[in-house]
Amino acid sequence: MAIKDFSRFLLYRWRFIIGYSLIGLLLAGMLVFAGLFVPGGLTDAEKQSVITSESLNTGDLLTFVVPHLPYHLLQAASMEAFGISEFSIKLPSLILGLIAAVGLILLLRRWFRPNIAVLASLIAVATGQFLFLAQNGTPLVMYIFWPVALLLLGTQITRVKRARLLWKLLFTATVAISLYSPLALYPLLAILLTIVLHPHLRTAVRRLSKPMVAGAISLFALLIAPLVWMLSTAPGPGLTLLGVPEQWPSVIANAQLLISQFFMFWSPTATTILTPVFGLASFMLIVIGVYRLIQTRETTRSYLIIIWSLALIPVLLVNPEYTSIVFIPAVLLLAAGLTSIINYWYQLFPLNPYARITGLIPLVVLVISLIGAGLDRYVYGYHYSPSAAGVFSRDLALLPSESQTLLVTPEERPFYDAVSAYRPGLIVVTKSQASTFTATRAARPVTPEGFVVSRIITSAAASEADRFYRYQKTVE
Repeated sequence: MAIKDFSRFLLYRWRFIIGYSLIGLLLAGMLVFAGLFVPGGLTDAEKQSVITSESLNTGDLLTFVVPHLPYHLLQAASMEAFGISEFSIKLPSLILGLIAAVGLILLLRRWFRPNIAVLASLIAVATGQFLFLAQNGTPLVMYIFWPVALLLLGTQITRVKRARLLWKLLFTATVAISLYSPLALYPLLAILLTIVLHPHLRTAVRRLSKPMVAGAISLFALLIAPLVWMLSTAPGPGLTLLGVPEQWPSVIANAQLLISQFFMFWSPTATTILTPVFGLASFMLIVIGVYRLIQTRETTRSYLIIIWSLALIPVLLVNPEYTSIVFIPAVLLLAAGLTSIINYWYQLFPLNPYARITGLIPLVVLVISLIGAGLDRYVYGYHYSPSAAGVFSRDLALLPSESQTLLVTPEERPFYDAVSAYRPGLIVVTKSQASTFTATRAARPVTPEGFVVSRIITSAAASEADRFYRYQKTVE
């Protein structure tokens, strides 16, 4: 019986276009759903991010001495352009998350075969870790964005012959701007150590023209100069940029916390982060990817991922809350694991197309299961978990539009002062003399006498659902 040429089938020839179209639709739908509906509301960290972004003032340059300055500039611009709302607060993260996802797909295509890139991309964008970071109105998304940008632009320099000067300048600019964010130094150090240790990259660097290197250094110095000035003026954020905590923690306690975050598959939890960070099936693929990297340790890719992963271990031991920094290395390891599985099956049946295709059916089922499990875990973990429900507040969306005077507690005032900066006509006070005003739930005990409640604004929460009270003065 003659062997059929499957490359003639229309579905086979259009497989990558179909695959990437599915990724695009899945990504767009998930980001819209995550940004608008799940988990919904703002965390305390997002409120603090709003306070920091609103405090940036060109009249006082010291206000710019903050970690993640590029992100806070974007967030301030978003709130200035669209007003303050949950959507405008989260919009920078949604945009950067989308760019990072597209960059990750391109990076996987550069590092792996197209079929591996499609499968790994689908799994990555459906994970709860990615969706949470992409909708979270804090700079956490930068822990995905910067590594993807650095690796993709670095790969473009070594593999693309067209417009190489442009790629080199973009890479230099990205390196400089990324240093304004904490922990961005570590993927950069991994790249530099890989260049030093790997003979192929050493040769490529030696071939760079001296004028181009001088120009790149000048551009880097120009972009990094404001950071140097800020750190010389207020050196405190410098330790934050390096990931050094203010108080030295218990390494043993942090190690136990990391074990629960990554390995407690039988006891999942949901607060601001879903644990375990990766599901059991994804974790097994990552383990297989580690084994493959050890087998192919002479490659540039293996050098980089191994060095990068080793550099992140001490960072996590002192900062276990930074679990998002392992997302990109984990996705690369997962893609390596998928490569190992597919290669092994192809080696078993090098000439039998029926066996090759039949063997891919369980892999497709696995990928679909991982995608479905990731989405299911994200939606149910954040939407229905009691432990997560109390972490996210819908107060900003519930604040009545007709409110002109808002009575708050001193602890609440910094956030609502930031809200009033983008909401004309809103006055925030801790003591009210107005005839009509709105009070937060926490500020209700300090309302003055002689006022009655005219309206109660509630949320859908099972407890503490009364969020705002509208007061008006009693008629004498």
